[in-house]
Amino acid sequence: MSKKKKGLLILITLISSFYLLDLGYLVKAVKVGYLKGHTTAYLSDYVHFDNDIIESGVHQPWLISDKYNSKVESKNLININKLKETTSYLIIQNDSIVFEKYYLGYNQDSISNSFSMAKSFVSAMLGKAITDGYIKGLDQPVSDFFKEFSQGKAAKLTVGDLSTMSSGLNYVEKYYSPFSLTARSYFTSDLKSLILDLEVVEEPGQRYKYLSSDTQLLGMILEKATGKNLSDYLSESFWKPMGAKIASPWQVDSRENNLVKAFCCIASSARDFARLGKLYKQHGKWKGHQILDSTFIAKSLTPKFANAPFYGYGWWLDKYKGKEIFYSRGHLGQLTIVIPEDDLIIVRLGNLISKEEQGSAHSKDFYTYIDEAYNIIN
Repeated sequence: MSKKKKGLLILITLISSFYLLDLGYLVKAVKVGYLKGHTTAYLSDYVHFDNDIIESGVHQPWLISDKYNSKVESKNLININKLKETTSYLIIQNDSIVFEKYYLGYNQDSISNSFSMAKSFVSAMLGKAITDGYIKGLDQPVSDFFKEFSQGKAAKLTVGDLSTMSSGLNYVEKYYSPFSLTARSYFTSDLKSLILDLEVVEEPGQRYKYLSSDTQLLGMILEKATGKNLSDYLSESFWKPMGAKIASPWQVDSRENNLVKAFCCIASSARDFARLGKLYKQHGKWKGHQILDSTFIAKSLTPKFANAPFYGYGWWLDKYKGKEIFYSRGHLGQLTIVIPEDDLIIVRLGNLISKEEQGSAHSKDFYTYIDEAYNIIN
């Protein structure tokens, strides 16, 4: 047998083994990631997946400040953006763009993967679904929507627990292991089955534990409660009212099952990601219209657990140099940072970020991007 035929036989055997061992998703992972030189998800990988589209409506451009790009980047900002492979750095103050810079071939209309910044959008949709009457409230049991969670500890699980990352599900969050549930969630073609096979092994609603499964299950509940595709509900509730420019892809597990990956993966621009930060900064109002309940927003930006003061309902929280901050964040350093006291929004997108500091829930780079923004606006 020739070497070529032997190689082909080995490849076929390996692929067959993957499927027999319920590891078929690894074929997609290898094709999309490893064969392209990536060991984890990356900014442009959405082109290799099936996607729904979050339709945009009438574009509402951001105002441009008189001081637009009048400040030169500091050496520190230049260095960190080069070192961390930043693609977009945007500063908005008083609803006007003060500074923006794009790198590595990106521009203001370039789109890239939000990763877990999408979780903040899903939390906003929960608030909207409550206002719209599709969901009774944060205490509504998950079992009202999925009977798989009607026994034992699972019967106590609520939609609010999912938004605050306190489900108690037996999901494990790992980003660089190809055999993890996180990798399986990302590459599987049947995400619903994976999520509904999970078990509640800890008392729900008692402690924070960051799990992407929580947001995915919440997204599935929203689709079931509203009777609408998640992309469509986001479009009509927020994307169009906020005047987003980009009709943005949102990854689905497969065209056949068409389940949106609620835990991640909206592909859009820095300017459009900033809009949700503005909405929350304005307590749910947009151009005089209340499109999200202000009470829900206030609750969302308040930590539920004393041992997790850094997390609310789908948003990260911090206090830095005496200023209250809330932000959405995603894998590899996607950030939409809001500092209400100074009417300031900072968006940073890119390929790398330092790990969270020991004893802190936040990366040191997070603070650097804030400090550099103040250097520019002051």
